[in-house]
Amino acid sequence: MAKELKELTKRSENYSQWYNDLVLKADLAEQSAVRGCMVIKPYGYAIWEKMQRQLDDMFKETGHVNAYFPLLIPKSFLSREAEHVEGFAKECAVVTHHRLKNSPDGKGVIVDPEARLEEELIIRPTSETIIWNTYKNWINSYRDLPILCNQWANVMRWEMRTRLFLRTAEFLWQEGHTAHATKEEAEEEALRMLNVYGEFAEKYMAVPVVKGIKSANERFAGALETYTIEALMQDGKALQSGTSHFLGQNFAKAFDVQFLNKENKQEYVWATSWGVSTRLMGALIMTHSDDNGLVLPPTLAPFQVVIVPIYRNDEQLSQINEKIAGIVAGLKALGISVKYDNADNKRPGFKFAEYELKGVPVRLVMGGRDLENNTIEVMRRDTLEKETVSCDGIEKYVQQLLADIQQNIYQKALDFRESHTVSVDTYDEFKEKIEEGGFILAHWDGTPETEEKIKEETKATIRCIPLEGDRTPGRCMVTGKPSEGRVVFARAY
Repeated sequence: MAKELKELTKRSENYSQWYNDLVLKADLAEQSAVRGCMVIKPYGYAIWEKMQRQLDDMFKETGHVNAYFPLLIPKSFLSREAEHVEGFAKECAVVTHHRLKNSPDGKGVIVDPEARLEEELIIRPTSETIIWNTYKNWINSYRDLPILCNQWANVMRWEMRTRLFLRTAEFLWQEGHTAHATKEEAEEEALRMLNVYGEFAEKYMAVPVVKGIKSANERFAGALETYTIEALMQDGKALQSGTSHFLGQNFAKAFDVQFLNKENKQEYVWATSWGVSTRLMGALIMTHSDDNGLVLPPTLAPFQVVIVPIYRNDEQLSQINEKIAGIVAGLKALGISVKYDNADNKRPGFKFAEYELKGVPVRLVMGGRDLENNTIEVMRRDTLEKETVSCDGIEKYVQQLLADIQQNIYQKALDFRESHTVSVDTYDEFKEKIEEGGFILAHWDGTPETEEKIKEETKATIRCIPLEGDRTPGRCMVTGKPSEGRVVFARAY
């Protein structure tokens, strides 16, 4: 394992390769036999499950319920909302036949030409169309509203250039789809869910985010407004980490979803959709991890504490096992997830390197001398600091240490973002600063033409129009035309 760690590319040498190495070596995911799709391995899936469980609780606290809708969508559904189909047409995987048959030459199977579907089916790139076709059957009156549904699912977007977790053809996500009687309710819902995502990112992932509105160019296909949380990775690139969309009445009109309002008049329903995906795994890795491997926030680590014994013989191991059993029970009583690794198939040094690579927040080690002295060695993964402490009260000590680690890695990420956020007033200064990476706050005249020019010339995009902070008017750095306030630019994944 020491050799394995040495083979982990340093961030300073090749950040992209460091990321790929880490995903593979930490046993998070790997490429699959299907081009562009990934296998999420048990350790990686355990992190995703913790994310899923926490988000699901937060959704339910805000009144949402889970449902499930079909994977396959009739092609005609995507034709009904013009912007929507335009946005996703180039990414769609299409099912054309429903049967295979043995090849006449006896070599394998072929698609049965007589099994062509009357209407092609699209593997969902997102579910607005199939869900709004369904909502038409559920909604008649204002009494049927609001509908607050979420689904945990997989989607397919045909990506040619993929990277594990960050951009794959198939990925896991949740997608919320809500229906409301008024515009105000729908707008309030879109912002509420943006704030849920922001709270999750900062409180549980320990990833600081900027909340804002997407420009028209970057808006979700079919939305009137897209809200986003944007995070900054250690290489200075931005990562869109969650979006919430105010859809207006676009999908209700496309699928003729009307309701009888309190005045007894027919009206189209107001809609939102919102989602986060396994891309959050990429954000987690790239925000906190280091040249030694993963650094996981305690709230999302598959196990928060690992305990490794060091012993001379079976008798000593038996005594350590007995001592550790009480500590394990005490930690679990405090709700702390713990793994006691007393397996004899790996040496302690190998175990230390493996758990460091996998980002386990706290490592406890007990040897013969510790047993005699009623002490235990504690190492925290975020700083790699070690100390020897008494076993008396170790459970409370570890509980506080986990809270300290959570806060420390958030603060470290926040300090990094703040030190890599600059304001510029001229386009020349912008071109210089964008090469250094980070968030750049600059004035923009609000036109898609200027936005496109900046993107073509610098590869930087408007990440968002921030909802908080200084919105003092000024002059566009490119055209000199009036600007309502600075927006956030960055190069992005």
